[in-house]
Amino acid sequence: MWRARRAALACEVCQSLVKHSSGVQRNVPLQKLHLVSRSIYRSHHPALKLQRPQLRTSVQQFSSLTNLSLHKLKLSPIKYGYQPRRNFWPARLAARLLKLRYIILGSAVGGGYTAKKTFDEWKEMIPDLSDYKWIVPDFIWEIDEYIDLEKIRKALPSSEDLANFAPDLDKITESLSLLKDFFTAGPKLVSEVIEVSEPLLLLGSPGETAFRATDHGSESDKHYRKVSDKEKIDQLQEELLHTQLKYQRILERLEKENKELRKLVLQKDDKGIHHRKLKKSLIDMYSEVLDVLSDYDASYNTQDHLPRVVVVGDQSAGKTSVLEMIAQARIFPRGSGEMMTRSPVKVTLSEGPHHVALFKDSSREFDLTKEEDLAALRHEIELRMRKNVKEGCTVSPETISLNVKGPGLQRMVLVDLPGVINTVTSGMAPDTKETIFSISKAYMQNPNAIILCIQDGSVDAERSIVTDLVSQMDPHGRRTIFVLTKVDLAEKNVASPSRIQQIIEGKLFPMKALGYFAVVTGKGNSSESIEAIREYEEEFFQNSKLLKTSMLKAHQVTTRNLSLAVSDCFWKMVRESVEQQADSFKATRFNLETEWKNNYPRLRELDRNELFEKAKNEILDEVISLSQVTPKHWEEILQQSLWERVSTHVIENIYLPAAQTMNSGTFNTTVDIKLKQWTDKQLPNKAVEVAWETLQDEFSRFMTEPKGKEHDDIFDKLKEAVKEESIKRHKWNDFAEDSLRVIQHNALEDRSISDKQQWDAAIYFMEEALQGRLKDTENAIENMIGPDWKKRWMYWKNRTQEQCVHNETKNELEKMLKVNDEHPAYLASDEITTVRKNLESRGVEVDPSLIKDTWHQVYRRHFLKTALNHCNLCRRGFYYYQRHFIDSELECNDVVLFWRIQRMLAITANTLRQQLTNTEVRRLEKNVKEVLEDFAEDGEKKVKLLTGKRVQLAEDLKKVREIQEKLDAFIEALHQEK
Repeated sequence: MWRARRAALACEVCQSLVKHSSGVQRNVPLQKLHLVSRSIYRSHHPALKLQRPQLRTSVQQFSSLTNLSLHKLKLSPIKYGYQPRRNFWPARLAARLLKLRYIILGSAVGGGYTAKKTFDEWKEMIPDLSDYKWIVPDFIWEIDEYIDLEKIRKALPSSEDLANFAPDLDKITESLSLLKDFFTAGPKLVSEVIEVSEPLLLLGSPGETAFRATDHGSESDKHYRKVSDKEKIDQLQEELLHTQLKYQRILERLEKENKELRKLVLQKDDKGIHHRKLKKSLIDMYSEVLDVLSDYDASYNTQDHLPRVVVVGDQSAGKTSVLEMIAQARIFPRGSGEMMTRSPVKVTLSEGPHHVALFKDSSREFDLTKEEDLAALRHEIELRMRKNVKEGCTVSPETISLNVKGPGLQRMVLVDLPGVINTVTSGMAPDTKETIFSISKAYMQNPNAIILCIQDGSVDAERSIVTDLVSQMDPHGRRTIFVLTKVDLAEKNVASPSRIQQIIEGKLFPMKALGYFAVVTGKGNSSESIEAIREYEEEFFQNSKLLKTSMLKAHQVTTRNLSLAVSDCFWKMVRESVEQQADSFKATRFNLETEWKNNYPRLRELDRNELFEKAKNEILDEVISLSQVTPKHWEEILQQSLWERVSTHVIENIYLPAAQTMNSGTFNTTVDIKLKQWTDKQLPNKAVEVAWETLQDEFSRFMTEPKGKEHDDIFDKLKEAVKEESIKRHKWNDFAEDSLRVIQHNALEDRSISDKQQWDAAIYFMEEALQGRLKDTENAIENMIGPDWKKRWMYWKNRTQEQCVHNETKNELEKMLKVNDEHPAYLASDEITTVRKNLESRGVEVDPSLIKDTWHQVYRRHFLKTALNHCNLCRRGFYYYQRHFIDSELECNDVVLFWRIQRMLAITANTLRQQLTNTEVRRLEKNVKEVLEDFAEDGEKKVKLLTGKRVQLAEDLKKVREIQEKLDAFIEALHQEK
């Protein structure tokens, strides 16, 4: 570079020598001049017209650290009389300085811009690793709880701030312009040096510098910029592609490792080795033990003596307000003078980063810093209380379990009980007072329970009821903490401040306590915030005369001191009693296990839920077995059941009236009319009823039949209840009757008997039906006339007077039938008179109605015997049937009728069987599953249906084991905390 600069200066020297020589004319050969000087010299020698050689530009791309290779030019020696360097040393010095400054400024500008652009590009190429968050250990994610990373991030400069560190190009250009104007008045060499230096600054892009021998505005220069930008974009794209491929390989490797780690985690979780969940706090573990105990119905001598803080007080004494101050949130429903606490509420207080509340049986978290969540929590507690209260009652002993977490909360378990009342008001159950007393005594009888007695300081102490109750439960005051509420109102209204001191010290009434506290729970406005109440409480006690006159000590006031004292007392009681309780549960467990081994040595210890699951599987298996019933069995049962249901109607209302007609035409007409009416109105409905009853019978048979040695009678009540509920819910398809009516009508319309086998089957079916009716008729006649002579002789039985009259009437009517074998079915009035007179002549007084009743049975037996004889004659009548009984005295239309009935029964049974197997069995199975799911969610139903000593013993054993395991885990954690 310095050689090129020297050549340029030499050219300028030559030019100045030619133009500014002081009157001296020297003829210097043109060939001996410098190459650049030749072009200058030819302007003063117009006679010499030399061709100017074409300039070749060579553009090379290189960085600031690359050496530029210069073309060596052969210069002709210059022969002149003095050295030009002596006259132009300021120009050389300015050129050197400007060159160094431009290089430094160009490098600074380009470097700052390149740094910013590279930072943005690499930031975009970094992949999102949020899906692989599980790889990092859990404690890494908790760093933000101790270090404010967001604050550090905000303190660091952004990419825009980093870019501001780069020099301002506009200001640099202005400075250079001023510098150029400054040197304009100087020698022309300085101006030319500046003009040559400007393109160097303009071409100083980040990471590259280009020198050119031609002017900076040429077309080749523009082409060079375009080519270099394109190459740079291609290079960056290629680098980006390589980076993406690299991270893709990393992601694939991490996903593979993720699958392997998940497999290991699942294997270890089964053994209880690996647990990614956070360790439970001591108070949460203790609360779980109390929850299990509250759900457990103790049927043995071991009682629940684990400590908890029991909050008792008169109604509207401020119990709820004290609890809310301890929990630091308005979590309980409230009303003016109305009983709001209708069941015990167990509140577990624990420390946590967020102030939230959640129920034991729900995963929803209520944010206690938001008013809408607080309102929803109060509404939910009120709904749960009303749900626990049974019809006809005001309060309930069932406990609502609530967990409250938040920063600064003292760890303990409190139970808020309904307020003690003196008088039962309108709208309450008559036994409300006694129920509240029994609930309070049940909690306070625990020898390790801490009693937090709440007394309203604004009312007379003599009106308090709870103090007497507490004195009975804890006469020595070894586990009682007395709290006086509304002290601000008491100090304002009570004339003698010493009276408050007497109440605090327990001198006004005979009640002893571990400690005495005075608190203020607000100004009576339910909309006050906890923070406002706390400020008001602190301000009141700072200005109170009770503290100024030393009637109260500083540690005896404010709910904060109260919560600290209660928490210390609670944990002291827990540490003193929990191991003793664990030992008592171990002894109880041993006794229960010994009893089980002696009574049920070969049975597993299944509790009620496990027994229900076992019974559920058995019931579903039995329902599925319905699909294994053969079609033949279904059709036989359906056909037989349907005939038993309709046989009376067929014989009494269709066959007998038609058979008593005089000719075959009238018989067939009567039969067709009655069959059509029967099919339209009754038959389809009867068929569906028969099918539904058949399905019930088969289902009941599978459910109740003994299974041999595997049968467990403990499931009988449950199976019977499931069967009845499933049948009650099942409804036959409404469209079944319509389709069945068409099928039955078409079957009864068909009269064509195809072969002798069907003819014989119809006769056999008719004989069975008539013989059954004849047997029923003979039994009716026997009951009417009494035993015959053989039974009277052998069994020493006699007829009654009424039976004798019926017997004489029967004998008289039989004589009439013998005279006229084809007598019609009805007696004429003169025939009734004749029979009555004949009987009177023998000394038997009869009534006409008795004659008609006796005639009905006598004629019925006569008709059925005649019909059976006709069946025997029709056995050889198939040939005449094929000829339509032409030229034959034998007419067997009654056989054709019974064949039509028999075929209708077969087709109906087949249709019903298809509906059963294809639709109804599946619908019944679905109903059974729904019933079992409903029973599974109904604890009372399971207790009612799964009963017995074995079930209760298994339940007790399971609960005791669970309690012992939780107690052991809690004791171990308690020792570790020490």
